[in-house]
Amino acid sequence: MGFKKFLVKRAITMFGVLMATLLLTIILVGSNMDSISKQSAALDIRQQVTNNKSLLSSFKTTEQLDSYIDNQVKMRITALGLDQPWYSPQRIGLSMYKILTLDFGHAKFLTSDSGSSDVRDIILEKLPRTILLFTTATAIVSVLGIFLGAVSASKVNSKIDKITSGFAIISSSFPVWWIGVLMIFVFAFLYPVFPARATPDVPASDPGYLGSLLYHMALPLITLVMIGFGSWAYLVRNFLVGVLQEDFITAKRAEGIDEKHILFSHALKNAAPPIVTILALSLSGSLGGAIITEAVFDWPGMGRLYFEAISVLDLPVIIGATYVLTAFFLVSVFVADVLYGYFDPRVRRQ
Repeated sequence: MGFKKFLVKRAITMFGVLMATLLLTIILVGSNMDSISKQSAALDIRQQVTNNKSLLSSFKTTEQLDSYIDNQVKMRITALGLDQPWYSPQRIGLSMYKILTLDFGHAKFLTSDSGSSDVRDIILEKLPRTILLFTTATAIVSVLGIFLGAVSASKVNSKIDKITSGFAIISSSFPVWWIGVLMIFVFAFLYPVFPARATPDVPASDPGYLGSLLYHMALPLITLVMIGFGSWAYLVRNFLVGVLQEDFITAKRAEGIDEKHILFSHALKNAAPPIVTILALSLSGSLGGAIITEAVFDWPGMGRLYFEAISVLDLPVIIGATYVLTAFFLVSVFVADVLYGYFDPRVRRQ
């Protein structure tokens, strides 16, 4: 199978999984989505009428205004097909289309920093901050982990190998929230180097917001890197130990090739498929685990949004955040499959 056919096959599979996930979501929360869509339609009509000053002045009593709004809402509900049962094929197709286009209606309690209650606006405001934090952390963790893992694999049972393995076990044994609280206590209160809250004090419209955001991101970033790179190094070390015992590595050494060149150019390349797979999955896993991390550090991203939405049972936000995180996970799996197929041609022939 060619690489293009492999890509198409994987893309179709991932899209099918996404559609199945959307269908399952609609089945589980169909009745609630029905009320959310109707409430969103009613809210849109009210906002349109409220913003139209000339129309408002034409009503002599509040009863006339309420009657006009009710009629407009009924017409909007009929036009959108919301008068049909939520389980009808037309409604299910409409709901899937709305979710695919990030049209989740309006939040009941939460708003964006700009004051919008549209769930899409809220998610698009929070999502880049989560991607910034966890993508940066994953990149640093992977670079450190690959380098230390390669060094440890080349010096099995040495001091650096034992230290790396021991640190991996210790760092992965503690929950992220406990390490986070400890880091806040030490570096925000005992030695006030970083702020205790990762939310910037300046508004997003301020020219210095980006610098403030990066400064507030430092402490959660250091925490994520400190927790993650040890286990990464241990995994890479175990992958490379087996590769370094292969016959082609022995042949390279017999040719007199430098050990560092063998390690980083030949051995690491052959261990690349499982490494890139774990890299892609760890990124999606970190985004999924953002709830605890962002809640502890008060980072203004998707994780804290999810936590706040669950706290007040804001169902539209919960559904929207769940869909976005699911989509990111599927994209990460797709990227992992593509990279695995690129580095290992045997996978493409299956």
